[in-house]
Amino acid sequence: MTKIAIIVLNWQQPQLTIDTLDSLKKIKHNRFDYHIYLVDNGSKDNSCDIFTQRYQKDKDVSLIFLPDNVGFSAGNNAGIKLALKHKFEYTLLINSDVVVDPNFLTELVKTFDKDPKLGVVGPKIYFAPGFEFHKDRYKKSDIGKVIWSAGGDVDWNNVYANNIGLDEVDIGQYDTPRLDLEFITNCCVLIKSSILKKTGIMPEDYFMYCEDSDFCQKIYRHGFKIAYQPRSVIWHVNSGSSQAGGGAFHDYFLTRNRLIFASKYASFRTNFALFRESIRLLVRGTPWQKRGVIDFYLGKRQKGSWQ
Repeated sequence: MTKIAIIVLNWQQPQLTIDTLDSLKKIKHNRFDYHIYLVDNGSKDNSCDIFTQRYQKDKDVSLIFLPDNVGFSAGNNAGIKLALKHKFEYTLLINSDVVVDPNFLTELVKTFDKDPKLGVVGPKIYFAPGFEFHKDRYKKSDIGKVIWSAGGDVDWNNVYANNIGLDEVDIGQYDTPRLDLEFITNCCVLIKSSILKKTGIMPEDYFMYCEDSDFCQKIYRHGFKIAYQPRSVIWHVNSGSSQAGGGAFHDYFLTRNRLIFASKYASFRTNFALFRESIRLLVRGTPWQKRGVIDFYLGKRQKGSWQ
């Protein structure tokens, strides 16, 4: 049987993570076998004790406890390295704040039958009920059908990766599979493990934000396809697992990481425009935007100056 490694990264949200694993354990898997690697990213709460008590005797779950929070990419890479070591054919990266349809993984696996050049595929992602950005916008019948992501694209003029369909009520407008994307969110992606051996594992420069854009570009520029499969469905508790730290956290990492991503992949013209924008931020930006600009030009990566 096809073997799939499922990697779930926790940081100080044990109940959300348990809910995700409970959901994963209900998936239908007639054409594949799977194993879950639950990675705790240096939580300072009681997550590790809870997971040890709950999963230490579970043959379908392996626990990995990292001593410090090393960021989204490095945390996932701890699981990816084990998946590659144990020769799993596919690796699923999935957030610790989702609920999945029982058939979601079967549909993702089936998508790889469509094209030998396919490297990554992601599902249709809805907001979990009650976690929509604009709750007052929707009718009661819309809840659970508000789209968070139906694939993705990159705005190269402004260097932003976007989730297609965000905030739209699903009326079937994104029910056609696509195999022509440049980006798909790493909230949930199934990756052919042989691709990881060619492109390398997730980039660890970013700590949080933009790492999935970089990861997709590496895969895309190696000549592999990135796909969206609407028959695969999950629900996302938006930002439930990040506890991001508010505006300052976003100001710092989005400012710095956007510059990192652009320096690797965007045109000279776009990078020059971002250079001018960074000068304006040094004068008029928030304290953490200024710090993000400075750290980019000083070459401070990963967690950088964030405390």
